[in-house]
Amino acid sequence: MSKQRLNNLFFFLGLAAVVVMLFTFDVSFVELWEHICHAGYWLIPIVGVWIIIYGINALSWREIILSEIRRYGGTEVRVSFLRIYRLTITGYALNYATPVGGLGGEPYRILELSKNISGQQAASSVILYAMMHFFAHFWFWFSSIFIYLGLAAVGDLPINTAIATVLGIIILFCLIFFWIFSRGYRKGLVVSTLHLLGRIPGLKGWSSRLLEKRGETFRNIDQQIASLYAKDKRAFYRSLILEYLSRVVQSSEVLFMLLLFGIDCGGGFTGITLTYLHAILIVSFTTLFANLIGFLPMQLGVQEGGFVLSIAALGLSAALGIFVSIICRVREIIWIIIGILLMKIKD
Repeated sequence: MSKQRLNNLFFFLGLAAVVVMLFTFDVSFVELWEHICHAGYWLIPIVGVWIIIYGINALSWREIILSEIRRYGGTEVRVSFLRIYRLTITGYALNYATPVGGLGGEPYRILELSKNISGQQAASSVILYAMMHFFAHFWFWFSSIFIYLGLAAVGDLPINTAIATVLGIIILFCLIFFWIFSRGYRKGLVVSTLHLLGRIPGLKGWSSRLLEKRGETFRNIDQQIASLYAKDKRAFYRSLILEYLSRVVQSSEVLFMLLLFGIDCGGGFTGITLTYLHAILIVSFTTLFANLIGFLPMQLGVQEGGFVLSIAALGLSAALGIFVSIICRVREIIWIIIGILLMKIKD
């Protein structure tokens, strides 16, 4: 199948997913419109802040792409930032719209990026960025534990045995995955993942055939993955910091919604800062919950539950949690539509 036909296939799959989502919304269109009207002009910064977030994501991915180009002796930037920015938005749109996250966005990014650089470079840069995106999630969750403990220490949030146990489990969970990622960045991840999949009943034959047919390509990609950390640590850490920063900026959309409800912890610089820290905790807990059950399109129902639970855990009303989840869902649909339409822009 030609690259243009694959592009069209991704485009129509994305459109179909958007239609399905619109007709399977958790609330009626009347209730949905009421929530949108309640958001009012605040919907502009809630949607608009993602221009900045996707820009930071694109800068993070660009660090990896440039590292790949330098590693192979490339002296010219053969991929413009605007193209990387467009592929970032479109890739996330496909990830949101399709089951099992990366089954839509990552293949599309590889397909499009291979028009500018080699197929192996495109594949390794996309895999490396996906790893970095997920790796930054763990650092965000890990650091959020200490934000919670800091706020609990000053009496702003509750702490008891049950809460301490949950926080301890999350810390352990993050530490285990830090170790897994460290092995992946030192030795690569593709071949070992395929070997692991081969142990699942029914997948052994598929895994063996794939390794036999494309084993050399996968080993080369693993070498490229390992080379980023071993030979270009500056690019590695710049990419990681940018990805982490995008999570912090993402929390501002929840901050806007808290301010909309008049929740500002007393106002002023101190009050807004404290509210922002609450927003970070809400996003952190919700994304952790959603990623644990990431096989549903847009994590239907999971994200909503995560927002309600995380907001309730901070002593706020469940009604606020429902409002936040619905407006975030509206923002996602808007950006999915934008991302799908961007697939038809030539650059």
